Amino acid sequence: MTANPRTAMVLAAGLGKRMRPITDTIPKPLVEIAGKTLLDWGLDSLASAGVDKAVVNVHYLPDQIIAHIADRGAPRIAISDEREMLLDSAGGIVKALPLLGKEPFYIINADTFWIDSGQPSLERLSLAWDAARMDILLMLTDLDSATGHCVGTDFLVAPDGALQRSKGDPAGLIYAGAAIVHPRIFKDAPTGPHSLNAYFDKAITAGRLFGMQMQGRWITVGTPDAIP
Repeated sequence: MTANPRTAMVLAAGLGKRMRPITDTIPKPLVEIAGKTLLDWGLDSLASAGVDKAVVNVHYLPDQIIAHIADRGAPRIAISDEREMLLDSAGGIVKALPLLGKEPFYIINADTFWIDSGQPSLERLSLAWDAARMDILLMLTDLDSATGHCVGTDFLVAPDGALQRSKGDPAGLIYAGAAIVHPRIFKDAPTGPHSLNAYFDKAITAGRLFGMQMQGRWITVGTPDAIP
């Protein structure tokens, strides 16, 4: 086991095309749900988990995001600027590695959020993390606990928590947009746009992709009519 991650990568650079016309004028992470922006739902969860520093990447309408988080005290914010090129999930992380350091860190998507039941999910994720046998640990949820999700499942979970692709099997679980990763997986990574899915598959092959099922409700807001 290792100490709780103190750093996080918040993926906030997406275009939010399916949320138009709302996202014609604001970036999707600043869409408000239940009185709080999607971005703040994630940052508040990280603060509660003891994260000291969150690296937020920006691309679309970046100045709005930068202004919104300028006064946050916890976690402390660093900006990874992708104005010149949208780098996708893994490409954005690779660009931000100098800000993230050499220790395991959280990754969260800024366009989903969750409501915990019992012990906070990010705390449970850190307790389940074991760098000796894991390269990536994903937070997962089941179909019945998900709102707004309509594209099937992502992973099947072995008794020891190891993951395989589910290929949509309804018995599988959904990747819930939060994870712990060790930066060693990005050794020799390309610097251009590319997806985290390639790293998930590489970790599966090595037997080093694991998952933990969250307890509570997970919400993804994909289109304007999904906003309550």
